[in-house]
Amino acid sequence: MDFLKNFIRLESAGGIVLVIAAALALVVVNSPLEPFYAVLLDTPVAVQVGGLVVAKPLLLWINDGLMAVFFLLVGLEIKREILEGHLSTPSQIALPALGALGGMSVPALIYMLVNYGDEQALNGWAIPTATDIAFSLGILSLLGTRVPTSMKIFLMTLAVLDDLAGIVIIALFYSADVSTMALSLAGAGIIALVILNLRKVTSIAAYGVVGLFLWICVLKSGVHATLAGVVVALVIPLRVKMDEGKPPLKQLEHDLHGVVAFGVLPVFAFANAGVPLGGLKLDDFFTPIPLGIALGLFVGKQIGVFSFVWSAVKLGLAKLPEGMTWGRLYGITMLCGVGFTMSLFIGSLAFEHARVAGGSVVMTHRLGILVGSLISALCGYFLLRGLLKDESSS
Repeated sequence: MDFLKNFIRLESAGGIVLVIAAALALVVVNSPLEPFYAVLLDTPVAVQVGGLVVAKPLLLWINDGLMAVFFLLVGLEIKREILEGHLSTPSQIALPALGALGGMSVPALIYMLVNYGDEQALNGWAIPTATDIAFSLGILSLLGTRVPTSMKIFLMTLAVLDDLAGIVIIALFYSADVSTMALSLAGAGIIALVILNLRKVTSIAAYGVVGLFLWICVLKSGVHATLAGVVVALVIPLRVKMDEGKPPLKQLEHDLHGVVAFGVLPVFAFANAGVPLGGLKLDDFFTPIPLGIALGLFVGKQIGVFSFVWSAVKLGLAKLPEGMTWGRLYGITMLCGVGFTMSLFIGSLAFEHARVAGGSVVMTHRLGILVGSLISALCGYFLLRGLLKDESSS
């Protein structure tokens, strides 16, 4: 339970830093500093070792490189939860798993209905399926000790499962132009990692060296490079002998939490949340892409998570956690609509090269994410605040 408290404390503070970073990006993009912002993100950065060259704009180093560290942490959390945490038994995982399923399928369906007939726009169907664990837990923590631990665990578990599904979506739907040679080398890297695991190697540095090789191979293969982080996480040992000290997985997870919460995610938010607001008209919010995303996050998440959980409880497949009421659950479903980080990331993949008449799809999808996430955050916070206040005074 101490780990959970520390995790939530970090995620809560990280959520505040995320808000500041996103707000700063919006201020800069809508000020005379905008040209410097654009030049910064377009700055070419190259690393060369012999004949091997990795050259990308700074923005892609952030999205492909720093986010691989984020997915490494996500993978570590998922592995630990499956082996000894809240995902270790069917009874613990059933309800949040069904909630996550509903919270992904309904938003995707709403987005596709709004954008029906536009093949390019439909490529963004996965954007409103995401839940930002840092933001959602951060908002929940603002309500203080009135929030039962069971509610925090439910939201955290659902968000972790959401991230896991997001990883699968990225691997299956947002990889292209696959290089057989690079993929073969990546396979060799995976085999090397498995061998390290089977030989019970506990050196984090050893996994890091092979992991870097794997990241380069996956980057060159056409499969999104962030998936290398997940693969590395899955082979890092969780259980070691008593005399070998703290397990590598827990040590690395501990070391990465602060780096990701206060470094990786804020930098990503600053680089990806900049939306020019000058000249925006009310009609811009109702164009299909931002409308589909905003409705998917705000309406789709509520309907999907709540209906799937309600059905599971009524059918006797699972029980509501202790301290959870239907009203509190509905407030949690609203917070699930805060898609921010993962939505921005999936959007950057879905519309990496896309353009539409009158502007960039990148800007329109960011607008939808910001609007949908902001409305979900405000409504979820004030609903839960009212419910917890009323119930504590009764």
